[in-house]
Order: sequence, then C-alpha cells, then structure tokens
Amino acid sequence: MSDKTLPLVISAPEPRTLDLIFTPPQLARLRSHYRIVETTPEGVSALPAETLAEARYIIGQPPISAETLEKLKALRCIFNVETNLLNNMPYETLFARGIHVVTTGMVFAEPVAELGLAMALNLARNIVDADLAFRQGKELWGGDGNQTARLLSGADVGIIGFGDLGRALNRLLTGFRTRTKVYDPWLPPSILVDNGVEPASLEEVLSQSNFVFVVASVTSENQGFLGADSFAKMRKGAAFILLSRAGVVDFQALMQAVKSGHIVAASDVFPEEPLPKDHPVRTLPGFLRSAHRAGALDIAFKRMGDMVLEDMDLVDRGLPPLRSKRAERETVSRMRSKPVDRN
Repeated sequence: MSDKTLPLVISAPEPRTLDLIFTPPQLARLRSHYRIVETTPEGVSALPAETLAEARYIIGQPPISAETLEKLKALRCIFNVETNLLNNMPYETLFARGIHVVTTGMVFAEPVAELGLAMALNLARNIVDADLAFRQGKELWGGDGNQTARLLSGADVGIIGFGDLGRALNRLLTGFRTRTKVYDPWLPPSILVDNGVEPASLEEVLSQSNFVFVVASVTSENQGFLGADSFAKMRKGAAFILLSRAGVVDFQALMQAVKSGHIVAASDVFPEEPLPKDHPVRTLPGFLRSAHRAGALDIAFKRMGDMVLEDMDLVDRGLPPLRSKRAERETVSRMRSKPVDRN
C-alpha cells in the first residue's frame, strides 16, 4: 500500500506528544499504517481542505467548529488523549454522523487510585510529618508518635463518584476490608451493589465515613458542591482525599475545615495549577499536598498508545472502538474539567 492510499490521521495531541503516548515500536507501527499530519490544536481548522476531507482520525481534542466538521468528510473517530472532555466541538453533529469521540482517561485510574491509597495511609499514620520530625531530631517514639493514628483496615470509607477511578480505588480498598459507601447520582444502585459497595446519599457518605475520597468529575451541575456545610457534616478527625478536580470543592472552605482541626485532608489537585508560591495551602498543617502527579506515569501514557492503535484497527475493520471510553451524548456537554495550565 503506497503512502497516498494509507488512511490519514491528524495529530494534534497537546499537551501530549506522540513520543509520550507511543513507544518507539508503537509509533513506527502508527507511521507505517497511516499518513500522519502533525499540527497544533488551533492549526487543525487551517489545514488544507483536501487534508481535512481525507482525515479518518484525529488524535487530540482540538476545537472544531461546525464549519470545520463539515469539511471532515471521512472522519470516523476522535481520540482524546488529553482525557478531559471539553465542550469545544459540536458533539450533537458528531453523534448524528456516527463519528466516535473517545477518551483514553481510564489509563490514569490505577495510578491515581494507588496514590490516593497512599495519601489515606499517610493521613491515618502521619508518615510524612513523622519522617520530617525524625530528620529534625524531634521524633516521637512508639505510642507517643501515634496519638492521632488509626487503621484503614476495617474503616468506614466513603467514595464520591464511581467512574473508572472510583472503581479502581474500590478494588484496592477491598484488601483492607473497608465498609464502603458510594455516592454517584449518575449510576443506578444496582451497579454499586454489583461492585460490592453500599449506595448512599451524599450526607451519609460525609457523615458516616472516616475516610472520604472525592473522585467525581467536574460538571455543569456540581461545581463547588462540596463546601463548608459538607465539611461540617464530616466526623471530627476524618480524612478528606481529593483526587479528581479541585472544581468540585470550595477550596477556601476546605482549608478552613483543616485549619480549624475538624478534619485532615490531602489533594493532588488545586484551583490554580501551578499553585502560586505564596498560596496558604502550602504551609497548612494537616494538609498533605501533591502536585497533580498522581496519574502522570510513563506506563500510563504508553497504555494510551496501545488503546489508540487497537481501536483504530477495529474502526478500520468497520467495528466500534472498544478499548477507549466513548463520550456519551447525554453527559458529554455537561463536563467542565479543564486541563492543567502549564504556563
């Protein structure tokens, strides 16, 4: 097959790169099976009309207007490798034309869940602060260093949100024999029961848990829905672990709840990223911080490459993509998660 007869792929994967999400053998396979036109997200609409007309796939999440979509005559699938679904393209038209929009975000579920588990264990056993005290010669030995310690094993745990990340977290918690309640208004109770967790209201999750994990995506309906009233309902000394997006939380109220000593908290995400050097959360006792690094493992990025190649092969053969997660007509326009600002 000559280069001119190979299917055409528009590559605009920012903030990812092809080298990041494909191993060298994977990238070689991609280039041997497809013609690749590389551009920026903003440059997609400026590509020649004949290029747009031939494109079978887009790797990335570029803004696509109705006019640009009209030119994409052969488009079959958009592979969102940034993984946040932005409302920056005419999804209704895409669905009407039978064009798949898929995300590879589930590759981050296990890495983020593992870091969330580590955060919970640290808050339970005060590992980081104990290590810092030891370095300074101020360590407390034995029981004196365990005044606020608790077990995760057998604990009451609450999970807010039960998508890929929530389910990955639940699988890890199974080994700790936790009593786990889950709040997710987008899922029927039977799905939660089938996963071995107890369906619960938001108030029940907050008020009856020693550890609360927040793994819900930001939507048009839940921005800042966890505020001062939510934290006041939590058990005194309970741990609040934020793993999804800071947009679901009133962050000032969260910091105040920690500052007051009512709860302890950990977060991998923040309202501004990178966080200003003088932000008060940097020095807040009882708050464990991580710089949005929970999912950013090379093995996770390379799994994206596997997913894209396998789903391209399926679509090439007239089958639907199965490895990536498809955007749903009813929910995609509600998503409000934003990529990290690297500027």
